[in-house]
Amino acid sequence: AFNPRNANTSSQKIQRACFKLILEEYHSLGGITKVGFPEKTVNKSSYNLFVQANLPGAVNTTGALPVIDYSKLQVAKGSLPNVVVASATTTATGINVSYRTNLQIPMVAATDEVVAFAKTKIGEMLIARQPRGIIAMNTILISSPGIAPDDVECCYVFVLSNDGKKASKSVYTVID
Repeated sequence: AFNPRNANTSSQKIQRACFKLILEEYHSLGGITKVGFPEKTVNKSSYNLFVQANLPGAVNTTGALPVIDYSKLQVAKGSLPNVVVASATTTATGINVSYRTNLQIPMVAATDEVVAFAKTKIGEMLIARQPRGIIAMNTILISSPGIAPDDVECCYVFVLSNDGKKASKSVYTVID
């Protein structure tokens, strides 16, 4: 290392900024990514899987500064079928997320746990968990009295198997 080279090109600066954004997002999500990436090998952590799933595509670099594109961010990823979100609305008690249970799809069980969470613009993590259920359409409430759609930075829903060893891919949810 007699002649160290660090070209520090603009593409390197962008890559470093993107990596820093993903790292900050990982920490801001608290432990939800540890729950969302249960299907990992011995050599990989939920952090490794989160960075691998998000670094190439979840950062928008078209502006002056890179920013997270929450519609592309993966907070959970696994082999279970994705949950199908029908709607998400704010009410006086919080955020109601309606989803189809899809019990006719293989690998889907009524005992699977639906995990819904919202991250507010001030950094709060609002989390709700409940069994998938047996009715065709079900609703999960993310409790937060008086919340408005403008207060929410992002909202996601995913499914965990009853034993927590498998997950679905997270679904970004737009709140009306």
